[in-house]
This record gives sequence, C-alpha cells and structure tokens, in this order.
Amino acid sequence: MDVIRRHNVSVGGREKAQPVLFAHGFGCDQRMWRFVTPHFERDYKVVLFDLAGSGAADPAAYDPDKHCCLDGYADDVLELCREMELSDVVFVGHSVSAMIGVLASLRAPELFAHLILVGPSPRYINDEGYFGGFNESDIVELLDSLDSNYLGWSAAMAPVIMGNPDRPELGHELTDSFCRTDPEIARRFARVTFLSDNRSDLPKVTTPTLILQCRNDAIAPVEVGEYVQQAIPLSLLTFLDATGHCPHLSNPDATIKAIDAYLDHHQPT
Repeated sequence: MDVIRRHNVSVGGREKAQPVLFAHGFGCDQRMWRFVTPHFERDYKVVLFDLAGSGAADPAAYDPDKHCCLDGYADDVLELCREMELSDVVFVGHSVSAMIGVLASLRAPELFAHLILVGPSPRYINDEGYFGGFNESDIVELLDSLDSNYLGWSAAMAPVIMGNPDRPELGHELTDSFCRTDPEIARRFARVTFLSDNRSDLPKVTTPTLILQCRNDAIAPVEVGEYVQQAIPLSLLTFLDATGHCPHLSNPDATIKAIDAYLDHHQPT
C-alpha cells in the first residue's frame, strides 16, 4: 500500500526547503497542528500525516502485531521519510509521538536534523527515583475505565488532558477527536502509550533536541520535562507560556515562537 495514502499525508510550504514533519498525539490527528503549520510553510516544506489507526489513515494501515509497541510507529515514520525522500528532517512530535520520534532517530539518525518534543514522557508511571506523574494504580484505573466505557472516558479525560478549563471549547475539540477514533484501536494504543518505558533510549539520542514543556500539564508534568532534558545529551528545555498538554491548540503563538527561536539559533552558518 502506498505510504502517502496509507497515512493520509499532506504536504505544504516550499517543496525544495528543509522538511518539518509534524506527528500528533494519542486520540488526535494531523488537524491538531492547523494553528501552527501555516507559519512554517513560509520557509519550510511542511509534512503532516496520521498515525496508523488515527484520523483518516487507511484502516488497513493498522496492524495489531506491528503496532503493539512504539517501535512499529517509529518504523512507519522511517518508511514515510524514505518513501518521500526526506532528509535533514525537523521532527515535531506531540506527546506519545515525541517518543516515536526518539525511536525513529535512534534507528536512522542520518535522516534527522532536529527533534522537537512537545510534552514528552518516556514513562508515565512513577518508579524508584523517577516521577512520571502517575502511580501504577492510576494507570490501571485509567485503562480499565477506557476499556469499559470509551466514550465516557473520552468525555471525562479530554478536558483534563487539555487543561484550560476557562476555554471549554478546547476540551470539546479533544473529546470529539477521541470519539472519532476506533475504540478498539484506541484501547490498544492507550496501553502502548501509558505502559511504555523509553527512559533507557534517551541517553542514546544524538540528534539535537528541543523539549517544549507546559506548566500545569496533567499528563507530562514539569519534572518529566526536566528528566528528558537531563537524559538527552544535546537537548534544550523551553517552558512555554501555556497550560495543559496541548500548547499547539491552547497557545499556538507561544509554540511557534519557541520553535522559531530554536531553529533560527541552530541554522548552519
């Protein structure tokens, strides 16, 4: 199956310019980047896609065996890059796609110029000497709730993930996005997301990395962003003037400004 159609790839901006590849988070699709990408189309080739099982990706693209771990999604990213002959890629990954980008960069570091990780978490469950934000019982309860009533879970969790209770329309949008996802695939992807542990992968990253961290993020708290920055050798941590887990929706201007500042500083002289 053609990878472009499989992942509902869309391309904008300057054809011959450096590519910026945007990857969305759990329960979302490429539309979540719509307030950010127009800015980068001025100077870059902008590539958007839907993860297997998400958005308008071909349903046949999702393989329960391949996508039982984040490595399968990382393989998809690499296949997309190679099929489209992308190189010197700036990979912008939100939430779980941050770790997908990390894994892709470890397998093919020659393809990537920079990683930009928005609200990353290598492990959501607390461990000895590590604060991920959730006790194991919290995650078990979350997954059980998702299994028993996915639509109800979506309506309850989306506003918590989004934050910004004074702007309920943002939580409604995330709820609607969750509800458009196939419940069975969402259940599997949730387990992959919330039970993964990629801490040991971070020190191996050789690609220069920007970590964008929000205040009051219920999913990836400040301690996690600081951990990621300390673990990845060539990394910079930037705190955004944004709350919640989705700054590209809640404060796209701050997100754009932080990415711009980083890329401008790291352009070859």
